[in-house]
Formats: sequence, C-alpha cells, structure tokens
Amino acid sequence: MAASIARSCCRVHSRVILRKTSYLKTSFHSSPSSRSGLLLSLHNRGLLKESFPEHAAQAELPELLRSAPQTVYCGFDPTADSLHAGNLLAIIGLLHFRAAGHDVIALLGGATVQIGDPSGRSAERERLSPAAVEQNSRGILESLHRIFTHHELYFCPDSSRLGRLTVLNNRSWYKDWSVLEFFSEVGRSFRMGTMLSRHSVQSRLKGAEGMSFTEFSYQIFQAFDFYRLHQLHGCRIQLGGADQLGNIMSGHELIHRKTGEEVYGLTVPLVTTSMGDKLGKTAGNAVWLNRDKTSPFDFYQYFLRLPDNGVEGYLKLFTFLSLAEVEKVMEQQKQDPGKRIAHKRLAAEVTKLVHGKEGLESAKRCTNALYHSNIEALEQMSDTELQELFREAPFHEVFLDPGTTVLDACRRAQAIPEGPRGYQMIKDGGVWINHQRVANPEQVLVVGQHILSNGLSLIRVGKRNFYILKWLSM
Repeated sequence: MAASIARSCCRVHSRVILRKTSYLKTSFHSSPSSRSGLLLSLHNRGLLKESFPEHAAQAELPELLRSAPQTVYCGFDPTADSLHAGNLLAIIGLLHFRAAGHDVIALLGGATVQIGDPSGRSAERERLSPAAVEQNSRGILESLHRIFTHHELYFCPDSSRLGRLTVLNNRSWYKDWSVLEFFSEVGRSFRMGTMLSRHSVQSRLKGAEGMSFTEFSYQIFQAFDFYRLHQLHGCRIQLGGADQLGNIMSGHELIHRKTGEEVYGLTVPLVTTSMGDKLGKTAGNAVWLNRDKTSPFDFYQYFLRLPDNGVEGYLKLFTFLSLAEVEKVMEQQKQDPGKRIAHKRLAAEVTKLVHGKEGLESAKRCTNALYHSNIEALEQMSDTELQELFREAPFHEVFLDPGTTVLDACRRAQAIPEGPRGYQMIKDGGVWINHQRVANPEQVLVVGQHILSNGLSLIRVGKRNFYILKWLSM
C-alpha cells in the first residue's frame, strides 16, 4: 500500500526569514585562519551572508577548504523551465568554489519539486505534471551547463585548476523508496518541536489556508538530499540563498545525528529590486537566464539600468573582476558619471557569463540599433534578434514586387489605416523606415535605404509602434 516517494513526496527550497539570533551572524574576517582564504574573499565581495554552525564554520571550515578539495552543493528546483537572476548568485558561488579547485554539485529537485514552498505564500503551490517537471528540468539543465561552460571559456585562464562539476537529479534516489520505508528510516531523526519552530512553518500555520503535511515535510527531504550527497560524494558544504538557512540547519542536524560528522552551510544574499522586493518568478519580476524567456538585450539592459548606488555592489557580486579592478572602474565612473562606465562593464560581464560572447554582441547590436539609430547595427541583426528586440512588433514576410512604394510597405505591414488617413500620416511625417523619416507615400523603396542588406525593413509609426517586414525574392 505504500506509494512511491517519487510520486508522493517532493522538495523545494524553503525561504526562511532569518531570526536575529546570535549564532546566525558570521564575520569571516574575525577568524585568523581565513585571512587569506576563499571564504574571506567571498565575504569581502558581499557574496556570503551567513554560515551554520557559526563557530565551526569560522574555526574549521577555512582550514578544511585549504587542506584538500572539498565538495559543495546547491539545489535548484525545476518549478519553471528556466532559472532567473535571483538564482544567479548561488550559481556564481558554486563557480567561485570550482575556480578554487573544489568540486561542485548542482542538484535538480526533479523528484521533490511538487511539494511546494510554503514560505511567503498564502496557498499551496499547484502540483506540476511529470511532463512539466521533465520539461522544466531540461531547461534548467541547459542553463547550468551553458553558464558553467561560459565561465570556463571566458573567465578561467587555467581550466586545469577547476574542480569537477556534477549535475544530479534527486529523483534517482527517491524513485525506488516507499513512503513507509522512507519515514521509518529517515523520519526518526527529526523532532516535531524543531520542525514546527521554522519561520516558514509558523507563518503558514497562522494563515487562513493553513499548511498541508506535504509542505510541512519538505524540510525533511531537503535535509535528506544533503545527507545523501554526503554519503555518496563526501559533500560537506551546502550553499543556498539566505532563505535556505532553516533547511540547511535541518540537513546539518540529520547528518550529525546519523554520522556524528560536522558539515557546514553557507548562504548568499537574496537579490532584490531597488525597492527591496525579492527578484524572482513568484514576485512577477523575474529576469530569466534562458534566451527564449529573456533576450540577451533585455538581460543586458536590466543590469545597465541599475540605480547608481547599487552598481558597485553588483560588480562585486555578479562579476569575477578583482576588487582592485572594481575600485578602478568605480573611480572612472566618478570622473565621468555620464558615460556610465561601471554600468556598461557590469552588464557586459554578466551577459557574457550567461549568454556568452555571441549573446553579448547581440545585446550590443540591439542597443545600438534601438537607442542610437545605428543603421549598420540594424543591418547586422538577425531575424531572431529583431523579434527579440521588438517583441511586440508584428513580423510579416512579404514578396518584393517591382515598384513597391512606401505606402505599399506600410499597408503590407498593417502599420497605417486604409484609405486617405494612412496616406496622410506618411505625408505628415509620422512614419519612419529604418530610423529615417519618410514623407512621400509614392516613393519607390530603395534597397540599402528602405530595405537593408539583410532583407529587412523596420517601420515605426509614432514613437513606439514598430513593424517588421522581411522581404522575400530579393
């Protein structure tokens, strides 16, 4: 009668609001043994927020990291088919550890994603179908491999020093367990008082919707993931967002009870907007890492448009520039703020990490074409880039007949009303083709002026209404 764990039990990251208790605060600079270590470097960049357990993490972890390559893991739940900028800091944390020669594990929660994260939610998350989980897992797997590949290609002069990257799916160890077997073996190591004390649990229990047992038990499964990786891969460090500390603590407690060994947890800050709102899909403001959801141009523009007072912190967090180089960039910014040197460097570095050199060049082409009326950049753009840049613009493929006029082009694009009104809009100067105003409706289209060498015409009516024509049989 026992159902499979893979069908009935799931995992997501809990978003625990941290209590102001003394053992959560970490000052890595206070530990003499960490003065020249990786942890101090990450702490100085602002990339480490808290550690657990505090004393052991400060006194023992730096020495452990220096003694031999360690294994560090971070989990990613396939609740969507792409990761987002809110996940990027955790990935960057893994990249720093890997660059220092440590092995890293990216764990997909393919078996346990359906449990739903109770933190910050007033109702239980909808359960995903197996097909949706599979599709989402593929999208996230692509994101991870792409970013790790770009890091190795563009940011690691000596790739031979990199630690190993392993990507796993926890479905592989849950699919053959039954509910009875799992809770009989694992559940005995957890105490209700501790589980009930988690902030994510308390906040839901006080809400109108309450909390299902499935949601309540997810901390057991994330803790077991840590235990499983510790047993199979010698993993002693879990990395997660600042909202993950409660789950990390559960994993520490489980491993300590079952093995008596010390393990550690490190958290990275949560990425927030300038208004202090968490950046993520639940908040509705996600900046996605996959191109089909957020284009390289939009991704680049997000970092380019950050407020001035946040750019230095983002340079330290999201790039691999040395702190000395960050200081130099900020000094150049102060000397000529109008050039936005720091913003451009930040946007370029992060876009290259996520989308590669080709994606960065695409973002720059789109920027020049849209904001600088650069015809050359417009000519170099592909159909995909144009559709990404002008996402809401209608795209039409049409045959170029001899004698086709400006009026014909606008009508084929359905950019102007039929009849005299559309004709008059052109005469009044309300239409632009390829960034140039056209005022003669009867003018025959000229290749190289109205039709670019890539066979495209970008029509703009007014300030914001764009239409794209792709000419065939040129």
